[in-house]
Amino acid sequence: MSKPPVSVPKPATPKPATKRIKGRTDPDAPRENRSRAVAELLPAIGGAAFRRFGFVQSSIVSRWPEIVGAKLAGASIPESIRFPVGKKQDGVLTLTVRGAHAPMMQHIAPEIIERVNRFFGYAAIVKVAIRQGEVAAPVPRKAPPSLRPVPVDLGMSLKGIADPELRAVLESLAAGVASTHGLPRIN
Repeated sequence: MSKPPVSVPKPATPKPATKRIKGRTDPDAPRENRSRAVAELLPAIGGAAFRRFGFVQSSIVSRWPEIVGAKLAGASIPESIRFPVGKKQDGVLTLTVRGAHAPMMQHIAPEIIERVNRFFGYAAIVKVAIRQGEVAAPVPRKAPPSLRPVPVDLGMSLKGIADPELRAVLESLAAGVASTHGLPRIN
C-alpha cells in the first residue's frame, strides 16, 4: 500500500509596501502627533460637503463679507459655483438674494464677478445667476464670559512662581476652576 503524496506549502511571498489609497494613509509614514487648531481642521472636514454642493473652495462662503463688502453680504449669500465639465474656470456663481435687493445685485453683477475672480486669482466666474430667497442675518459674536478673580487662598500660593507667563496661565486656570459650578456634566 502506498501513501498519498504529501503537499508542501509554498513559502509566503512578502507583500509589496502599501501605497497611499484614497482615504487611507501609508502605515510606514511618520505620524503627526501634535495638537492642531480647529480652524486648521475645518477646511478638510467641510471640504467634501462644500464640493458636493458646488463649492470648490469653502472659503468663498466663509469670507463672503470680505469679498463683496458687508453691505452686499448682508443681502446675499453664495449658493453654488458650477463649472463646465472638466474645467475650473468659466463658472456660474449662483447667489441667494433677499427679494428687493435682486435688481440691485443684477445691476452690479460685473463688479461681483470682478471681486470673486480677484479673490480666486484667475477668471473663475463669468456669470452670476441670482435666485431670490431668504438670507440669514449674520449672528453677532458674543464676548466670552469674564472670569472671576483668583481666589485669595490660591492667589497667595501662585505669588512664589518666578516665571510670569507660567504664573499668568496658572492664575487663569485657577480663575476658570473657581468660576465653575459643581462637577462637569457628562452627556
